[in-house]
Amino acid sequence: MTRLSRRSLARRPRAFAAAVLSLAIAAPAFAGPGDKAIDDVRILSADDMQGRAPGTPGSEKARAYILSRFAQIGLSPLGDKFEQPFTYAKRDGSTVQGTNLVARIRGMRGGKAMVVSAHYDHLGVRNGEIYNGADDNASGVAGLLAVAEAFKAKPPKHDVILAVVDAEEGGLRGAKAFVAAPPVPLASIALDVNFDMLSKNAKNELYVSGTAPFPFLKPILVKVATTAPVTLKLGHDTDADGKDNNWTNQSDHYAFAEKGVPWVYFGVEDHPEYHKPTDDFATVPQDFFKRSVATVVQASLALERELDDVAKAAGR
Repeated sequence: MTRLSRRSLARRPRAFAAAVLSLAIAAPAFAGPGDKAIDDVRILSADDMQGRAPGTPGSEKARAYILSRFAQIGLSPLGDKFEQPFTYAKRDGSTVQGTNLVARIRGMRGGKAMVVSAHYDHLGVRNGEIYNGADDNASGVAGLLAVAEAFKAKPPKHDVILAVVDAEEGGLRGAKAFVAAPPVPLASIALDVNFDMLSKNAKNELYVSGTAPFPFLKPILVKVATTAPVTLKLGHDTDADGKDNNWTNQSDHYAFAEKGVPWVYFGVEDHPEYHKPTDDFATVPQDFFKRSVATVVQASLALERELDDVAKAAGR
């Protein structure tokens, strides 16, 4: 169990931001896409991030780290700056400011765009215990950063928009803010590729949802599954096994779905640490996670290569 007694760094978010930025810029280039994914999860799920609840010093500290990684990878903002703030009301009537981080890797020929999304928030501190959210969703952010590294190493044909969104746990607030005021016309977004919980599965299984509502995606993902370093399974996108097992509305991709944007969602099934204080870095099976990250990188590259056909099949 994690306790509040080790949290002094949370009081110095700006100093931390400067420190991590300087370290990131000074660090050697990554060896390959995903090379830093383990470190990304370890740092984002550390106690001093205090569970990354929106509007908290821990959230600010998490953003500072993610921005340092953006700088290290060489990403550019989509607009004047990476930060895209928004506000929302909680159930108790209080107002919270969330902040999305949005970058773009320009494609060699433009046209349609692909969004890669992952939320960085988690549940914060409850009853004196920190909910670090290593799997949910430091792992998804690490996957997104690995995909960014891959596309920087081999530029895509189409624009790739990287959306690290806030306040998913409170109702997909950051994703909904993104699609409500999109940085590019929604009609130009051919696909959202969403990562949420990539790191923990005892059966070596990673699921990808989205092929039931968008069957034109199935051949691409079936081909990826044949060589993926984990068992990539298609499913959790119908009510066949009950509504609770249909992941269509259970993460940020649903905000895109509501606007008619096709989506795929990569994630593991629930595990004993889900939404528990025990979802710590120490409980992440590192070998599986590395292979899971390699799988989502492989899938993202494949989906981007076929994006013109995806857009045509979707009528976009």
